[in-house]
Amino acid sequence: MISLPRSIFIALLIVFSSTSVFSKIKIPLGEREVLNKVLDLPDTDEFKLKDGNFFDLATLHKEFNIAYLLPLYIIEEPKLVGFDEQTETFYDIPQNEIDAILASQKVNKEDLNKLPFYTKYGGKIVAILIIGLLIWGAIPSKKEKVEPTNI
Repeated sequence: MISLPRSIFIALLIVFSSTSVFSKIKIPLGEREVLNKVLDLPDTDEFKLKDGNFFDLATLHKEFNIAYLLPLYIIEEPKLVGFDEQTETFYDIPQNEIDAILASQKVNKEDLNKLPFYTKYGGKIVAILIIGLLIWGAIPSKKEKVEPTNI
């Protein structure tokens, strides 16, 4: 007799190995807003929100990507915003207040307000490599002629 966990495992394996399950999965494609936390501000009353949480600084930009992993190009350049990590919300802060916060923390704005290498160039590199491999795979290779030998 097959034990119960083994039979459940076999049944799940058969159900999830079906191609109809995977055919309904859609790959997300399009633009999205991305928040990246760039500066952890001290938890003081100066940086406290009305709900009691503390905010930090993050960059916000729009990008066009495939499956949230392959950013192809940037639609909107990054800007600094206030970011509440617990509720995952961002707040537009006037530029003069952001400059005052950065001055009080002795941080350079240009060091914070930039995109990572992969976001800027990595998606393009990976996309070009995939397209190159598809083209290379489509090019027929020469078949070597085999000459029979008498034994």
